[in-house]
This record gives sequence, C-alpha cells and structure tokens, in this order.
Amino acid sequence: MERAGRAVSVEEELKVLEVKINQLKLDYERYFLGSRPREPSLLRAEVQKSVTYYSNTPIQNTAQRFKFASLCSRFQAFKRRWDETLRQIEEGSFAGHRFRARLHETGKRPPAPTEDLYATYLEARRRCGQDVTQLSRDKLEKVIHREKANLRERYGDASFEFRVVVENGKARLKARRAGPS
Repeated sequence: MERAGRAVSVEEELKVLEVKINQLKLDYERYFLGSRPREPSLLRAEVQKSVTYYSNTPIQNTAQRFKFASLCSRFQAFKRRWDETLRQIEEGSFAGHRFRARLHETGKRPPAPTEDLYATYLEARRRCGQDVTQLSRDKLEKVIHREKANLRERYGDASFEFRVVVENGKARLKARRAGPS
C-alpha cells in the first residue's frame, strides 16, 4: 500500500491496523454504553478494507503473516460480538437499553448520578470480563468520596465528576474537573 506518495512496509501497516482495531473496539464499547451517539461504521469500513486488502496480498514474512492472521481473528471475533449486540439493540433485547426503556415507561426519574455511574461501571466491568462480585454501590461511593478528597487536596477547591472509560480492555473511573465549586 502507499500512503501520501510513499511506500509503507507491511509491518507498519499491520501496526496501524492493530491500532485501528483497538480504537474500533473502544468506540463500539462507548457506543454500546451510550457515551457515543453513533456506531463507528467509518472506522469499521477502514479496518475491513485493510483486512480485505491484506487477505488478497501475499505476505512473505512468516511473523508478519502470523500477526495478520491474529489481527484478522480478533477482528472477526469482535465483528460477531458487535453484530450480535446490534441485533439485540434492534430487537429491543439489549440489557442496557431495556433498563432505560423501563425507566421511561414507568415515568420514574432517572437514577442519581452515582447510581447511574454505578450501573454503567458495573455493566462496563461485566463487558470487559472483570470480576464484579466484590463491587457494591457503597464501595463505589467510598472510592469516589476518597478520590474527590485527594483531588481537592491536589487541585484546590474545585468540583470533579467521574465517568466510566474502557482502557486496555478494563473498565476504569476517570475524574474530570467540573469547574470551581
């Protein structure tokens, strides 16, 4: 393949493909958790195009051929999972959407920010295959309270809000400054 008028090595292209697959995985996780408004179909099409190109191109180096096969296998597994989740969303059987729909139908107010954060964090940990048996709402609130105190000590009297992010296949809480309190 050529990029910007210069030939790019297969090894560099495979590294780029790996980064794109990882980014696509994160984007789909954000989409399914509701923090991304649209499905990342453009990036998925780019990755599919690269996979198709290298599937039809002979790779001479054994290590590169193995790496490409591994990347293809990961991408195919992710595609099956994403397509299944998208099917569940279309059918209305996706757990995250059913929860919000029940709230809407019953006319109940949405959960408090900590409750919503707990539900999101719990779901993200489950999706990442992390243990949730020791996680409770009280433990999460204590962790957030402790972290807010640490952040105020470091950054002064400011308010912070927490959000759930998925990094390196693990769900984590990230704080961001919400402005002066």
